[in-house]
Amino acid sequence: MNSNIQTLINTLAEAHSLSLGQYQELIDVRCPEAAALLADKAVAERVKIYGKDVYVRGLIEISNICKNDCLYCGIRRSNKSCDRYRLSREQIMECAAEGYRLGFRTFVLQGGEDPYFTDDVLCDIVTEIKSQYPDCALTLSMGERSRESYALLRRAGADRYLLRHETADRAHYESLHPAEMSFDNRMRCLRDLRELGYQVGCGFMVGSPNQTSATLANDLKFIEDFKPDMCGIGPFIPHKDTPFKDHPAGTVELTCYLLSVIRLIHPPVLLPATTALGTIHPEGREMGIQAGANVVMPNLSPVSVRKKYELYDNKICTGEESAQCKDCLSARMESVGYHIVTDRGDVRRQNER
Repeated sequence: MNSNIQTLINTLAEAHSLSLGQYQELIDVRCPEAAALLADKAVAERVKIYGKDVYVRGLIEISNICKNDCLYCGIRRSNKSCDRYRLSREQIMECAAEGYRLGFRTFVLQGGEDPYFTDDVLCDIVTEIKSQYPDCALTLSMGERSRESYALLRRAGADRYLLRHETADRAHYESLHPAEMSFDNRMRCLRDLRELGYQVGCGFMVGSPNQTSATLANDLKFIEDFKPDMCGIGPFIPHKDTPFKDHPAGTVELTCYLLSVIRLIHPPVLLPATTALGTIHPEGREMGIQAGANVVMPNLSPVSVRKKYELYDNKICTGEESAQCKDCLSARMESVGYHIVTDRGDVRRQNER
């Protein structure tokens, strides 16, 4: 490892900031020694704030129906091979009940941009979950909506909202999405969510088509400026029924490297070790935790629909019952010296431990 990259890492750890050019250099000249140093510093920052706790989010995938046609996504509108489903209100409540029994205190409702889930329908579900489980946090990941919609859902009780920005580079965004989708609108959504008082999550795919170290540097600078409460990054994995089916997948190596960088940019961030990371490597989620992540998201969706929510090929954990899924992840975290906690898992600041 040359002295320049060591200086960059030390500067980032101390100042939580680099220039765009420095972020690009940090990516371009990475090496195993740099990754190890970044991980050591990232874990130290996370331990200061969160200790060895790993937060669990109970993921409920409520619909794979989507009006959008994103070029990378297996549930894109144009995929005629996708076996579509939509959970009923009763099924969603059953998933939440099972999750609460298992000790989950955060639920994540995630789905494609399904027009069925109007403000009235979704607000009713949010209100019911918060009424039955007032000690739980509720996260939504339901795509782009109007500011008015986000405001109604916030008033209904939603605490957090996950909306990956996908890329902070306009040209790159346009290469991943159809013409009717707008980079400006995605950024507007994130600003609205922040202004409305949500804990806000953004994020991007690592290794997505047309991505370069320069576009990744833009992502890192955006995260530095926006300071999200959560940041979901995972490797791009191609889906056989999309235009990017032949594009190579992202790597564990670069994903973990960037997890460490993001932890040093914004130490309090809630950082998942994603299912996608576990899909491309048998120990991917453990490696993510050891790089600075502190969140895992077991699946609470009915087993009958899990294989249908296929954003990418070969997704793991599609056949496990909810209890198995949680127990498996708990054992995996213990194997690397961490422990899952029953907690809402809100974002903290350094002085809140």
